[in-house]
Amino acid sequence: MGLIFLSALAASIILAVSAVLKKAEEKYYTSAYPLKYTELVEKYCKAYQVDEALVYAVIKNESGFQPDAVSSVDARGLMQIQGPTLEWAVFREREGMEVTEDDLFDPEVNIKYGVYLLSLFLDEFLTQDVALCAYHAGWGNVKKWLKDPDYSSDGIALKEIPFGDTSVYVSRVLETSEMYQKLYSLETYER
Repeated sequence: MGLIFLSALAASIILAVSAVLKKAEEKYYTSAYPLKYTELVEKYCKAYQVDEALVYAVIKNESGFQPDAVSSVDARGLMQIQGPTLEWAVFREREGMEVTEDDLFDPEVNIKYGVYLLSLFLDEFLTQDVALCAYHAGWGNVKKWLKDPDYSSDGIALKEIPFGDTSVYVSRVLETSEMYQKLYSLETYER
């Protein structure tokens, strides 16, 4: 009878420790992969039909959710958009909205145009990896790569990303996006 009691006690302790460890693991992942600016992300992802996990992954990798972030190439805000890219996006959207580079520090402006840019690239390039290349390295570079048989055999997919930093960026964002989807089961959209 004593052995049965000890076995039951050990099993109870193991279950309790497992529950505590699981809770700690969940807390770690949700703090490492936060959901911030959810109202704006949901609003613009729905408007432009872009997966929420992808947008959170871009924000996490671009700025670490810091709205005042500025890169060495003067990309600004949460989704790290440069002034000329903003001008191009505003022109493409044709809403006639008056925005400046300094408005990129406003989370709503930044998320709106960052998601809009992703939607344009996803529509044109069809896959997340190629769209992310355009977001990071520029639309013109990706168009050149897709025409070059060293980088693309079909003009649609890239078999190699010529810029090492862009290759690392794309891998990180896609991995981060998968983690966000796994943790939160976020809204996805068919393109």
